Amino acid sequence: MIEEKQAAPCFELAGIDEAGEEKTYSLADFKGQKVVLYFYPRDNTPGCTTEACDFRDNLARVHSSGAAVLGVSPDSIASHGKFRVKHGLTFPLLSDPDKAVAEAYGAYGEKKICGKVKMGIIRSTVLIDENGIIEKIWRSVKVKGHVQEVIEAL
Repeated sequence: MIEEKQAAPCFELAGIDEAGEEKTYSLADFKGQKVVLYFYPRDNTPGCTTEACDFRDNLARVHSSGAAVLGVSPDSIASHGKFRVKHGLTFPLLSDPDKAVAEAYGAYGEKKICGKVKMGIIRSTVLIDENGIIEKIWRSVKVKGHVQEVIEAL
């Protein structure tokens, strides 16, 4: 399990950028810039939509702190494209279909859904500094007020 003050695990994932174009993203692309890497279970679900729209609505505040926002879920690029357009999302959404990056960041594992234990994406956010070191980790995120917590940490 990753911890604060450790080097963030490297990744390379296909994604869709703010213009709707498919692109490959890696952590190395953001060297010299802070990264807010947030993991969410699924496009177009209530909690995930609320969280994405909250990041969208506060993106200028995040950018003014010198940080980029990257959303990661197991959904396909096509799904991300529709999600981005439907909600006017203006930050990259990355596809992690085998959940390998989520697992490396501790955002995939057992969770309780309706009283049953299942494997799935654990809503999590990781703040990575300009040198690729983990500054802060939020695990099992509650959507309401979360983006404000991230902004305060920046």
